[in-house]
Amino acid sequence: MTELEKVPLPSIDNEYMIDFLARLLEIPSPSGYAREAMELVEQEARRFPELKCEWTKKGSLLLSLAGQKAGENGPRRALTAHVDTLGAMVREIKSNGRLELTNIGGFAWGSIEGENCLIHTRNDGVIRGSLLPVEASVHVYDNVREAKRDNKSMEVRLDERVSSAAEVRSLGIDVGDFVSFDARVELVNGFVKSRHLDDKACVANILAAVKALHDAGLKPAEDVVFLIANYEEVGHGGSSDFPEELEELISLDMAAIGSGQNSDEYHASICVKDASGPYHHELSNKLRDLAEDYEIPVKVDTYVHYSSDAKAYWRAGGSAAVALIGPGVDSSHHYERTHTDALVDTTKWVLAYLLN
Repeated sequence: MTELEKVPLPSIDNEYMIDFLARLLEIPSPSGYAREAMELVEQEARRFPELKCEWTKKGSLLLSLAGQKAGENGPRRALTAHVDTLGAMVREIKSNGRLELTNIGGFAWGSIEGENCLIHTRNDGVIRGSLLPVEASVHVYDNVREAKRDNKSMEVRLDERVSSAAEVRSLGIDVGDFVSFDARVELVNGFVKSRHLDDKACVANILAAVKALHDAGLKPAEDVVFLIANYEEVGHGGSSDFPEELEELISLDMAAIGSGQNSDEYHASICVKDASGPYHHELSNKLRDLAEDYEIPVKVDTYVHYSSDAKAYWRAGGSAAVALIGPGVDSSHHYERTHTDALVDTTKWVLAYLLN
């Protein structure tokens, strides 16, 4: 792309992006229980009159933005990010008043040991608690340090004076109630620390990009839709609700960081292969070319234990080309951290794609 062809990128309101992200992170939204977080996204989306917003039957949000060149048969381009997070549900109310959980999403049980949580009862509000090993005290039990952490060896200790299943049920708690883990959002020296940056960071990228276009009075090059999904952590968030005429789908999701990975928390990354195979080579190259044209430093990576809503779309029979980009996030599915630089560069990359 020549300098004459390259459309200048509008300014990004970084303060808005981080503020919206922090507010979104504070709202519990385990897969299947994301309505309140979706309502915040809808509220923000309706700040921009040019952005059409509709709820899908599945409870996700489909945002539509008209481009300079309208497609004859509908939008050819889509981006997706998910607002749902890891969490749990009540599996058993124990005779001693503690709760056994069943997990939602692929976290390691040790990653949430000692975390505070909320039990979202069906009719009676929320009850506070903490997730701990059944045998937690080193002063009492022999193998606290070595014991395996799983749903059987861990339990929720409620912050209520209960010691029987009947007393727990009297609080309105029942099997099947959703459980969310505290996000613990902190903003420190340009870092954002929180649970559930996967994938609320990318939802913030989308809204920040839309705001940048709005503030600058710009339209994307083509009609585009944004699917804010609500079931990605359980594997099928992006399997439906996209236009049939779609030709390109970009999934925005966090980049995993660790030993053997090329990604870091200061850069945006593109994943060219995950656990289910390669992404679309030509679309990935198109995005890498855009990053080079706009001097956005990006990392290229492959992920061994990872999939995305773009791959859910393919598995459901979708025929569009798919690619995956996103900010680097340290300690994924644990107490996560990213840096503002990665968030800004991901938003710039989204804008570069939308405008060209």
